[in-house]
Amino acid sequence: MATMQAWTTDRGAATLIARQVPVPVPGPGELLVRVLACGVCRTDLHVVDEDIPAHRDRVVPGHQVVGDIVEFGSGVTGWAAGDRVGIAWLRRTCGSCRFCRSGRENLCPGAEFTGWDADGGYAEFAVVSAAFAYRLLPDTDPVETAPLLCAGIIGYRALSRANLPPGGTLGIYGFGSSAHIAARLATAGGARVYAMTRGERNQRLARELGLPFVGDSGAVPPAPLDSAIVFAPVGAIMLTALAATVRGGTVVSAGIHMSAIPEFSYDDLLFGERDLRSVTANTRADGDEFLRLARHLAIAPEVTRYRFDEVDRALDDLRAERARGSLVVELG
Repeated sequence: MATMQAWTTDRGAATLIARQVPVPVPGPGELLVRVLACGVCRTDLHVVDEDIPAHRDRVVPGHQVVGDIVEFGSGVTGWAAGDRVGIAWLRRTCGSCRFCRSGRENLCPGAEFTGWDADGGYAEFAVVSAAFAYRLLPDTDPVETAPLLCAGIIGYRALSRANLPPGGTLGIYGFGSSAHIAARLATAGGARVYAMTRGERNQRLARELGLPFVGDSGAVPPAPLDSAIVFAPVGAIMLTALAATVRGGTVVSAGIHMSAIPEFSYDDLLFGERDLRSVTANTRADGDEFLRLARHLAIAPEVTRYRFDEVDRALDDLRAERARGSLVVELG
C-alpha cells in the first residue's frame, strides 16, 4: 500500500503530529489530488485546539488546498489528470433538505467539512468530491490562490451580508487572512475601510494597504460605521462594533467560533434597527462568484510561506500572532 506524509490531530494533544499514512483512494465521483499548497486558517487552530468539537480522531486538517488531479474514481466526467483544482471547507451536503433546495447549502444539517469530518490538505495527497472541487486555470499560482479558498470566500460572504451601502464606511475588527482580503474587496468597491486590530504586524499590514484609519481592537473609529465585520473570535468585540455602528447599520460575525458575547443593553446597542448577523460556511456559488471576482480585480493576499515540514510552526505562529496576512504551506 502506497503511503504519504501527513499531519494529523491527536485528540486532547492540542498539536499536530507528522505521520506516514496510506495514500487515499478516490471513491465514485471523487478526485485524487496531489497537494501543491495549503493555506493555514484559524479554523484549523480551532480543530487542533478542540475549540470546536472533534468530529474525527487523527484527522488531517487544512481546507484551502490547491493541487493537480492525479487519479479519479468511477463516474467522474469533465475532469482530466493534470487539471488544477481547489479544495475548500464545504465538502459535502445532503442535496435534499430545505436549505439545499433553496440555495442555502451552507446551512445543511448534514454538511461535512474538509479537515474536520474528512482529511484535508496538510498531506501530500487529498481526495475531494468532483462536485465540490473548484476548477482553476492551469497557470494558477498555488500559493497565492490557496488562501482565497476559505479566507477569501468567507470574507466575500461576510461582506455580502454586511449590507454595506455604496461608498459606505466599513469597520473591520481583526486583520488577519480573511480580513485583509475583504478590505481589498471593499476598497475596490469604493468603500472607506477602517481597521481595528491588535498586533503590530497586522496593524502595519493595514497601513500598507492604505486604509485611512488603523487602531487597536478597542479603538473608536473617526466616523460612525455603516457596517462592521468582526473577524476576531472575541465576543466582547461584537459590542464594540455595535457601539461604533450607525442606526440601521449591520454587524457581522465572520468566525466559526467565538468566545461568549457579554450581556449588553438593548436600548444602547441594538435598538435603532441595527442588524446583528453571522456567517456559516459558504455555498459553492459563493466560491465561484468570489474566484471570478478575484481574478477580475487581481485580488492577491499578502502571503507568509512555510515548508511542509513547518506546518506545526505555521500554526504556532498563527496562534501567537507572529505572522501577518495569509499563511501558506508549500508542497510544490
